[in-house]
Amino acid sequence: MNIVAARVIVCSPGRNFVTLKIETSDGLTGVGDATLNGRELAVAAYLDEHVVPLLIGRDPARIEDTWQYLYKGAYWRRGPVTMTAIAAVDTALWDIKGKVAGLPVYQLLGGRSRSGVSVYGHANGATIDELLSSVASFVSRGYTAVRVQAAIPDISEIYGVSTATVYEPASAALPTEAVWSTPHYLAHLPAVFERVRAEFGPTLRLLHDAHHRLTPIEAARLGKALEPYALTWLEDPVPAELQDGYRLIRQHTTTPLAVGEVFNSIWDCERLIRSQLIDYVRATVVHAGGITHLRRIFDLAALHQVRTGSHGATDLSPVCMSAALHLDLAIPNFGLQEYMPHAPETDEVFPHGYRYADGYLHPSEEPGLGVDIDEALAAKYPYRPASLPVNRLTDGTLHDW
Repeated sequence: MNIVAARVIVCSPGRNFVTLKIETSDGLTGVGDATLNGRELAVAAYLDEHVVPLLIGRDPARIEDTWQYLYKGAYWRRGPVTMTAIAAVDTALWDIKGKVAGLPVYQLLGGRSRSGVSVYGHANGATIDELLSSVASFVSRGYTAVRVQAAIPDISEIYGVSTATVYEPASAALPTEAVWSTPHYLAHLPAVFERVRAEFGPTLRLLHDAHHRLTPIEAARLGKALEPYALTWLEDPVPAELQDGYRLIRQHTTTPLAVGEVFNSIWDCERLIRSQLIDYVRATVVHAGGITHLRRIFDLAALHQVRTGSHGATDLSPVCMSAALHLDLAIPNFGLQEYMPHAPETDEVFPHGYRYADGYLHPSEEPGLGVDIDEALAAKYPYRPASLPVNRLTDGTLHDW
């Protein structure tokens, strides 16, 4: 059996997605997510022009060899575009291998380590009362972990706060601009968590995303202020490039730290993990080189008692979510899985067998990943330019979004 065709499919059912579909001489197909939010066409071109021609004639069973071939063979290693393209190939090959074996992918990864995958939802509100209602809606649906994002007085927009049913920040062809004030944020957030804890008690797992917007000492101050509310994690407190910043934060607070959704290789987090400067690594299948490479990251993390908390927002297609769930189910050091339901049209374009029930996601039991793309339906949703926003401080200085 060998690879006879590979197609790059770009579509926008609710938002933009890039999907790679590989076909074999035995008639089997596999799918991989190649979506890089706001830079989708860069990955599509990389796949079309540089990767797909290399796949034709290769043995789809040689997953590790293909991964090394695409990584080492390009000479220019790492980076989000390259690693997202490799991830698409890798994921599609795992899908095919599962179909050849007649087993769901998690069985090929060692079988179940748990009965289901614990997930967290995204609660937000323009006021604290609205936020409390949002948290309550997740609790009523069986969620045991909730990410809490609240509007900040005197800031018109804040990351993660939206009235839309499906949150999608990449909403305009050119970047929109928002204004940010760290002093307002630091002054307001502890009171938000005080209300949430008082309303929902000590056992509901609470998370918060600072979205890279703080300096290390500001993050340390926030972590210290939030200690009474026992967060499961404070996410992305400082820009991920500043890894020594996590050492400073660690010196001042016991609030657990999570980082990694923008990581694309083990070298982005190796020092953070080995030095135990983080508690959760949030790298994901599509941006960190596929199932093969993400498993390496998670195995390193397991040696240092760092748990997983993979990114799972709607900028990842159901193909990636399905792949993440198979890996989540198998690894020993799983922590939490982010879960944001997709738009109905997305679910129609990407039929899948995974399901949510009582706080857990369960991957499909079908051979492979248990997900596909309806190409005819996808063609009805053409690509539309969409950029992520940018952020400025009140004085106009460009800041981390």
